[in-house]
Parts: sequence; structure tokens; C-alpha cells
Amino acid sequence: MKTVLFLCTGNYYRSRFAEELFNHHAEHAGLDWVADSRGLALERGIHNVGPISLFTLHALGEMAVSARAADRFPQQCTTDDLTNAALVVAVKEAEHRPLMRARFAEWENRLDYWHIHDVEDETPAEALKLLAEEVRTLLRRLPAAGSTVNAAEGMLGVKRPAGRNAH
Repeated sequence: MKTVLFLCTGNYYRSRFAEELFNHHAEHAGLDWVADSRGLALERGIHNVGPISLFTLHALGEMAVSARAADRFPQQCTTDDLTNAALVVAVKEAEHRPLMRARFAEWENRLDYWHIHDVEDETPAEALKLLAEEVRTLLRRLPAAGSTVNAAEGMLGVKRPAGRNAH
């Protein structure tokens, strides 16, 4: 089983949403992947109350996705987390690249960076909609367990290009 690690600042809102959504769809698609999430600067989350954002729980509920790790409190990223992941995604490059450079310099250029704003810059509804699109795009790139065909395509309603064979 391979791991994708989603990073945000506080591991409270965006990364937790990505983790839960990814795991829900990956399981249903039969992918040999699991998601986890961590924060790069938990100390900056002074307004984070409880283990997970209510915006995250609401958005997942609207999508009929059960938040399995909703009672887990935010966790700080460690070098082991980065080392153990097959893929690492930081959800907002402008915010997280400087944190990676300061705290994990050797990893700064080894991540995928997305561009999903936090609540100060984007409404939660819009930010999580964009984040869901990024997660779905990522899922389409990953092969199903024991297959060269991506099982996530059918689950997400993606049409295969003409001439692609299912083996």
C-alpha cells in the first residue's frame, strides 16, 4: 500500500479534507493507495478548535463522505512522514513552500504543490470545491491495485480516451 501525504499549515481544514476525500474514493476504486495528512506549523492554528474543522466536516457530509479520522487531532509533520510517503502534496504553494524551505529544506522541491487558499483568502465552499477537484485529478493518475487501468476513472465518471484498453 502506497501513501499520499497531504500537507497544510495546521492539519485542521484543507489537508484533512483532502485525506478523507482521497481515502473514501481510493477505497471505492480499489486503489492500492491511502492518504494521510500533517501540518507544517500547528502553532499557527491558534483559532483551530477541536480535532477538525467544521467546514471540513460539513463539506464531507454534503458529499456523503464519512470522516473516519474526525476525532484525530492535528499532527505536526516529521521527516519520517515525508520519507514514508510515496507522494507528498502541499495544498498551497505560496504558503507552504516557505515552510518547507525553513523546516524541511531537502524536501522543498520534492513535493507537488497545489494552489488552494485558506479561509482568509477564499470561502470554504469554494476552496473545498477546488480541493475536491484536485483530489479527483490525482486519483485519476493513480493505477488500481494489480492493474494497469485506473479504476478511479469509472468511479469518477471519467471517459477513457479512444483506443485505451482495459487489461
